[in-house]
Amino acid sequence: MTQVVITGTGLFTPEHAIDNAALVKTFNAWVEAENARQAEAIAAGERAPLQPSSEAFIVKASGIHSRYVLDAEGILDPERMRPRLPARDDDALSLQGEMGVAAATEALEAAGVTAGDIDLVIVACSNLERAYPAVAVELQAALGAGGHAYDMNVACSSATFAIDAATNAIRAGSASRVLVVSPEICSAHLNFRDRDSHFIFGDACTAIVLEDEAVATAESRFEVLGTRLVTRFSNAIRNNAGFLNRVTDSDPLAADKLFIQEGRRVFKEVCPLVAGLIDEHLESLSLSSGDLSRLWLHQANRHMNDLIARRVLGRDPSPEEAPVILDRYANTSSAGSIIAFHLHRADLAPGALGVVCSFGAGYSAGNVVVRRR
Repeated sequence: MTQVVITGTGLFTPEHAIDNAALVKTFNAWVEAENARQAEAIAAGERAPLQPSSEAFIVKASGIHSRYVLDAEGILDPERMRPRLPARDDDALSLQGEMGVAAATEALEAAGVTAGDIDLVIVACSNLERAYPAVAVELQAALGAGGHAYDMNVACSSATFAIDAATNAIRAGSASRVLVVSPEICSAHLNFRDRDSHFIFGDACTAIVLEDEAVATAESRFEVLGTRLVTRFSNAIRNNAGFLNRVTDSDPLAADKLFIQEGRRVFKEVCPLVAGLIDEHLESLSLSSGDLSRLWLHQANRHMNDLIARRVLGRDPSPEEAPVILDRYANTSSAGSIIAFHLHRADLAPGALGVVCSFGAGYSAGNVVVRRR
């Protein structure tokens, strides 16, 4: 069987960062103003007053301390509370294309290949900035890559699902080198006026080069031993924004057109689904949790990661075994587990085994077992 290896990764991190203190200050300013506007209704018992947020609440609920965003000014304006991302001319490189070029350039350099060596480009993320033309085809052109390209969306599992598609394409012989890029602009779909979720997301872009080992030249390689995917329908995480909104006459600014979730339900249902997926996948490869040196988990919530790691390992993980990056990046959707892999793999010895795992809306979960060569 053709051996598939990961030979390079890249990361684009926006220059703007917002810590919890700044985010809370803006949220509470809006709450105070909104409660003042609704004072009569609140006094009459017709509506409950909005509750303020706090730094302690955010850290306790999620483990997040800060996040990187493409625009901080618009988010921190109590009258706006959403990023300011001006529209670009059709002939200009798109925002996601720009993010993709930055991350891909680093990944290609690490792999020791040029864009012209790439046979397939997959842009996989939770939100694409347009329906068509595909951002992946635009990125292919901007980089000068060969072959073909396409977009895909499986929410927070997009990157691992794309790795599965890339691995299968290489093993089938339809590509020898694949570039997977995940430009996540999560700040644009987040409701910064929802106390339960206003702190969750950040922006970032990751890129991964996968190759047939027979053509790979990079010294650092991680062999893909196997991939496994699972989906199970659930409305617990949802975003109703779409092209049909204009013909169903729904409010394009309504809360349901942004990220919404039932957090406690998600925690209860997703954690056993993911832990079971990892266990079953390892067993199918004649491996056990004791063989693992690292778990690069989806970076959505610290409590979820801790519980999943405990269920898989049968004990509390060390910080090295299950690295956390959401404290400073927050939830970057499908990019999260790849950021963890990008930043926390260099210390592994040859032969070390690890799992890249993502999970999210759908429900969906994707698993990639790798071995350091």
